[in-house]
Amino acid sequence: MTNTLLILPGDGIGPEVMAEVRRVIDWFGDKRSIAFDVSEDLVGGAAYDKHGTPLHDDTMAKAQEVDAVLLGAVGGPKYDVLDFSVKPERGLLRLRKEMDLFANLRPAQCFDALADFSSLKKDVVAGLDIMIVRELTSGVYFGEPRGIFEEGNERVGINTQRYTESEIERVARAAFELAMRRNKKLCSMEKANVMESGILWREVVTRVGKEYPEVETSHMYADNGAMQLVRAPKQFDVIVTDNLFGDILSDCAAMLTGSLGMLPSASLGAPMASGRPRAMYEPVHGSAPDIAGQGKANPIACILSFAMALRYSYDLGAEADRLEAAIEKVLADGVRTADLMGPEGGTPVSTSGMGDAILAALDASL
Repeated sequence: MTNTLLILPGDGIGPEVMAEVRRVIDWFGDKRSIAFDVSEDLVGGAAYDKHGTPLHDDTMAKAQEVDAVLLGAVGGPKYDVLDFSVKPERGLLRLRKEMDLFANLRPAQCFDALADFSSLKKDVVAGLDIMIVRELTSGVYFGEPRGIFEEGNERVGINTQRYTESEIERVARAAFELAMRRNKKLCSMEKANVMESGILWREVVTRVGKEYPEVETSHMYADNGAMQLVRAPKQFDVIVTDNLFGDILSDCAAMLTGSLGMLPSASLGAPMASGRPRAMYEPVHGSAPDIAGQGKANPIACILSFAMALRYSYDLGAEADRLEAAIEKVLADGVRTADLMGPEGGTPVSTSGMGDAILAALDASL
């Protein structure tokens, strides 16, 4: 089966980190005979500069046709003056909406070499490897009615938390499937004690869980979940939750690792005719316009996003393991971009220097 991939470098440091991913893709073609049919296009501010829109219709059509989309970053201060409808972030949101990417996978993995970077004690986070599955296309961010209205002699802001059974069921099933590929342990988080949507969420997850008897399933109120993430995060493996709580909990979990710039993400949708899910992968970090073009950006999060694509879109889990092990080796050897330089020091490298080190580690893995 042809492995098709659309690359959207975007803005700021996006093109720099994506250039290192291209080198990794070429390595897999040259050294592992795994070929990718790669196309590239514009998104965000770069697309607005050329087309007057943050995502051209032709680009959207390409995204619907490929096995996976890999996005760098969008946004920058030069676009702050634009109308909301054409801000760079609208391109990203359109991709998520029209591809119907309902399950957002946010791993929080703490590499041993970076355990001291966390604000928590080393023994609490060392070896941490959890996955938060966040429902991405419904909930309070999309529910109607919403808006700011006049009510009597004052204004009122309204947002509606709304979930259908089918919306909960599909993200729950995605999370259980993921749990089956990991350690067969899943915790569902909601607020069933005070929210009707939480009651429905718990009922549906419980029902779906009966289809996966091998998975140890538990339920937790989301506020307690936030506390437990900073108290004893290694008690979790897969966490599934709604859009709002997932937004908050995934950022909380990200900082357990000590560096937001190290983390990838995946957004998955329904299977296509090929059987592969619609998918978009992107690093969690932003466009970092303050360091763009200076060779200071850390490409690891974007490279790890490609590793997630290897695992979830191309069924190349062993090769994803190889790439992740190479990154772990590089970090253990003390190779550091500027954001990873701590009190213990290390070998400082540029963006391309980190790419060089990862490629060398991949060569050594053969």
